Amino acid sequence: MHGAATAVERETGISVTDHGTQMTSDIGFGAQSRAVYAENPVQTRGRLFPESESPTRTPFQRDRDRIIHSSAFRRLKHKTQVFVYHEGDHFRTRLTHTIEVSQIARSLARALRLDEDLAECLALAHDLGHTPFGHEGEDVMHECMAPYGGFDHNAQSLRVVTHLEQRYAEFDGLNLSWETLEGLVKHNGPLVDGHGAPLGKFKDSELPFAIRDYAAKQDLLLETWPGGEAQAAAIADDIAYDAHDLDDGLRAGLFAIGDMKEVPFLAAILEEVDTKYPGLEESRRIHEIVRRSITRMVEDVIREGVANIAALNPGSAQDIRMAGRCLIGFSKEMTAAEKEVKRFLFSRVYRHEDVLSVRRLVARVVRELFQRLMSEPELMPAPWNAGLNHLSATEIARLVCDYIAGMTDRYAIEEHRRLFDDTPDLG
Repeated sequence: MHGAATAVERETGISVTDHGTQMTSDIGFGAQSRAVYAENPVQTRGRLFPESESPTRTPFQRDRDRIIHSSAFRRLKHKTQVFVYHEGDHFRTRLTHTIEVSQIARSLARALRLDEDLAECLALAHDLGHTPFGHEGEDVMHECMAPYGGFDHNAQSLRVVTHLEQRYAEFDGLNLSWETLEGLVKHNGPLVDGHGAPLGKFKDSELPFAIRDYAAKQDLLLETWPGGEAQAAAIADDIAYDAHDLDDGLRAGLFAIGDMKEVPFLAAILEEVDTKYPGLEESRRIHEIVRRSITRMVEDVIREGVANIAALNPGSAQDIRMAGRCLIGFSKEMTAAEKEVKRFLFSRVYRHEDVLSVRRLVARVVRELFQRLMSEPELMPAPWNAGLNHLSATEIARLVCDYIAGMTDRYAIEEHRRLFDDTPDLG
């Protein structure tokens, strides 16, 4: 690419040349105005329930604030990421993970001239539907809900912000902007094809109830890709996951620093750190490795995003949706490297016996809670146990699912203790 700078290069301050992509020194600092392809809060498609606009905040800033002040957001503090709550105060929780994702999403949005507030908002909301006890809790909940349409944490996040948060006088949910709901429900890509047939992991089944139920009220364009802000939040989630699971796994002693030499991407970072800081103490060495992995991944996404946007030359946020592919993600080289990192984490962390032994115990907690409350739903506290006589088995299952999915790790253990005499000791 030669000659005068393109509009994308002028707006982002990043140069795409025949020799690669070069970032100017002000990336992450001076980029503040939105590009034409960013979501513009002034042009929002609005809310399901019309409200007067705030005189001091954009619609996306208002959405962000509603999410932060929600009960579901506060509960993330006591929800597991990988290590359950008793294992130490320095390991990540859903809340600290969410904050890290938000920081990375804002950095990506700033560099790519997207709307930072919307990217932050989507990052803050992306895990609101997670069950207690991390992915083990989600897997068990999906197993329990299989006869009733299954469980998906992304769909549950939509259910939280459109129904389960009941704080406002005039509506259920948080009544978030269309752009926030759209980005939340399909930040990983389109959910249906042009004929409405489910895609991806839903291809051989159907869309989760929460998504089908809300789609009947408001069209979220489930057949298109989301806007750039949602794409930035989605890849920020991957970056944060990889980095903090390396960090937590090392600090938990599940593997040694030297084991990372198995992964070329990590081996190069380790060699760089050890060459520059020979004899560095362990805790600082770990931090240097983790922060460099984040930096490399973030810069790769920025370079790839700029190149993809320059090739498309979008004139609106809708052009990003209609591109037919993800524009903001890893390069081919980084995609391969990141898969190796995930493979390493799977074998060294997620499948480590110390982690698996606890996962088996918490799986039992969630499964037994669901089975007991399905057979005796009146055991749920008020207001969950109201009007049960008028509900079908499927409706009761969804109610029990909503109740358990909203629990923190600690509350799930307390509820199990209330209902059973043999609650497992996770310590």
